[in-house]
Amino acid sequence: MTFTRRVSSCFSQFLGSANRSFNSYKLPGDPSSSPSLTYGIHIFHCPDEVGIVAKLSECIASRGGNILGADVFVPQNKNVFYSRSEFVFDPVRWPRKQMDEDFLKLSNMFSAVRSVVRVPALDPKFKMAVLASKQDHCLVDLLYGWQEGRLPVDITCVISNHHRGPNNNVMHFLERNGIPYHYLHTTEENKREREILELVLNTDFLVLARYMQVLSGQFLRTYGKDVINIHHGLLPSFKGGNPCKQV
Repeated sequence: MTFTRRVSSCFSQFLGSANRSFNSYKLPGDPSSSPSLTYGIHIFHCPDEVGIVAKLSECIASRGGNILGADVFVPQNKNVFYSRSEFVFDPVRWPRKQMDEDFLKLSNMFSAVRSVVRVPALDPKFKMAVLASKQDHCLVDLLYGWQEGRLPVDITCVISNHHRGPNNNVMHFLERNGIPYHYLHTTEENKREREILELVLNTDFLVLARYMQVLSGQFLRTYGKDVINIHHGLLPSFKGGNPCKQV
């Protein structure tokens, strides 16, 4: 069992929306605020102590920003603090370079393990590769989210251990958007990890869109970056194929 501290607002669904418009949003109590605000996300991981949330809020508010939503998590019996804050700000009043400096001061203050700030509308897009297997639903949801601008990334390629014919809807989508598709047949003896590593060499992270292969520890160490698995969360209680049937 874990202890969770959570702070939220009615705007808690602003999840990575780089193209979302804030033209009608005004900073509370500030009639002169810019008609166009910019959206930012801050991730923080540090040793737990009193006052972190207060300082995070002060950092954003002192530059005229406004927090839309914040999630805070402190595991039970562990001196660790995690937070994810979403906020809007006026880039004229809070320039991007100044924002980095402010969060760096906060990071040093609390000896942070990780402090990352992203402004999707201003920052370079992350490069992402997708690994998928036969079933399309996770992959399709990801691709449509990208097409609608909800995922501010560049998709470098889709890699699959399942062959998709030229008349497949996914293949049509990838071709229209110039996204390469790589079919790599796998066996128990050869998971084609060397070839996958070559294809994802210049990416910032990988997404496993219901990829039904287990990546080895050697693969993860060699890749050395984040790998996000969006498969359903029944594992590890029900391992292998057909976890729903096992349940």
